[in-house]
Amino acid sequence: MKIKTAEFVISNTDIKRCPTDQIPEYAFIGRSNVGKSSLINMLVNQNKLAKTSGRPGKTQLINHFKINDEWFLVDLPGYGYAQVSKSKRKVFQEFITEYFLKREQLVCTFLLVDSRHEPQKVDLEFMRFLGEHEIPFMLVFTKSDKLKPGAIHKNLKLFEKKMLEAGWGAIPRAFVTSATGKDGKEELLEYIGELNTMIASQEE
Repeated sequence: MKIKTAEFVISNTDIKRCPTDQIPEYAFIGRSNVGKSSLINMLVNQNKLAKTSGRPGKTQLINHFKINDEWFLVDLPGYGYAQVSKSKRKVFQEFITEYFLKREQLVCTFLLVDSRHEPQKVDLEFMRFLGEHEIPFMLVFTKSDKLKPGAIHKNLKLFEKKMLEAGWGAIPRAFVTSATGKDGKEELLEYIGELNTMIASQEE
């Protein structure tokens, strides 16, 4: 899939104000400082579509971006919120939960994980939340340029081991990416394109 247009549509904390367009929607979420904004900008060939910051927790709203006038990329607040107050965390959790449970246009969630680290408790807990509510998701390992291939493979296997131990019958597909090297870009966009094509064929 080639990205021809990517435009910001709206930011809010109320899913009732989210776009009403009946087109596929893909959510991107992960722990604070996982490199989500950089990855989004890399995918859409823009430097400043999603705001990047050295301060974790920068994204605090549901951000909708319309891509190619065909689908929405949704940038969600990170969980973990390293430097965000407890009161704000509670608000974030409420509207993020509402988004996942009530947003009918959501096709798939891309759960971003820092490839440099072993499985984190908060990541595994969020996966369990998605699984319990039957919300389709794929794993996206970020910052792969910071590690040697062997180390990335080791952490992938650790995630697989942890998920199998937790009772998962199947492991979600994993994409290994680097915003700096643009690794994984084609694979991610191709996958979204395949889902869009499948959805369009079902509507005919």
